[in-house]
Amino acid sequence: MLEKLTTELRNPNSTDLDTKSINEILNVMNNEDKSVPLAVEQEIQQIESAVKYAIDSFLQGGRLIYIGAGTSGRLGILDASECPPTFGVDPKMVQGIMAGGLKAITDAVEGAEDDELQGGNDLKSISLTDKDTVVGIAASGRTPYVIGALRYAKSIGAKTVSLSNNKHSVIGEIADVAIEVVTGAEVVTGSTRLKAGTAQKLVLNMISTTSMIGMGKVYENLMVDVQPTNEKLVERSKKIIMEATGVHYEAASDYFEKANRKVKVAIVMILMNCDYEKAIERLEKSNGFIRKTNK
Repeated sequence: MLEKLTTELRNPNSTDLDTKSINEILNVMNNEDKSVPLAVEQEIQQIESAVKYAIDSFLQGGRLIYIGAGTSGRLGILDASECPPTFGVDPKMVQGIMAGGLKAITDAVEGAEDDELQGGNDLKSISLTDKDTVVGIAASGRTPYVIGALRYAKSIGAKTVSLSNNKHSVIGEIADVAIEVVTGAEVVTGSTRLKAGTAQKLVLNMISTTSMIGMGKVYENLMVDVQPTNEKLVERSKKIIMEATGVHYEAASDYFEKANRKVKVAIVMILMNCDYEKAIERLEKSNGFIRKTNK
């Protein structure tokens, strides 16, 4: 029942929202948003388990799949779509799926989230295997589409994670790991694109970023597998090489080109004082971890 969900409760701090000035409304929203990171903090242990699942999937050649409806689905697609340019991974490695398909990213597809069977069918369409990890996202924790997806994923042996904003959620009971970030009543009653959505974005950031660090995609705190697909990213690439090795701009630019515009390779060439072929060899032996190339 909706009335039992904390995400559907009326917020006593905003009952007269329509009578407030713009500045007052903004302050109410800001004060409510301050509670979100603290709510996420309570679920760190569960988020850690989700990251371990994702890394294990990647090591087996599997994938991380986000699936949801509405805002939850869009946030999954957003996080997944940022992984290739940020970490240089294949777009299939982290995928976002939402009820109603790509059309639903911009336009509401009526009834799509209520189709439990379609959740499983959408995972079948990407040939889900037991090597994959599926993260089902639903603020309410009871969206039929996500329930169907998690049930199907579990039935074939895939690792399953639920991400919701209510305790004792239905999807949490299904999943191997339940992340339940209780963000409470929204400023606008039931509008879970607000605090609940913010919490989901934070958690997805944590899952994808930490799992990529666990795959050697970050050196120190630098995105060394960034794809230099535009002028800004070319300059960022050179700056990363400078930061990681201490060389000046001209040397960084030179090694960037010698390394066929592969930031990680350029860094190893400088740190190990080796040529391109040797740097590639060292990275292959270290499974892409720069820190392990000197062992």
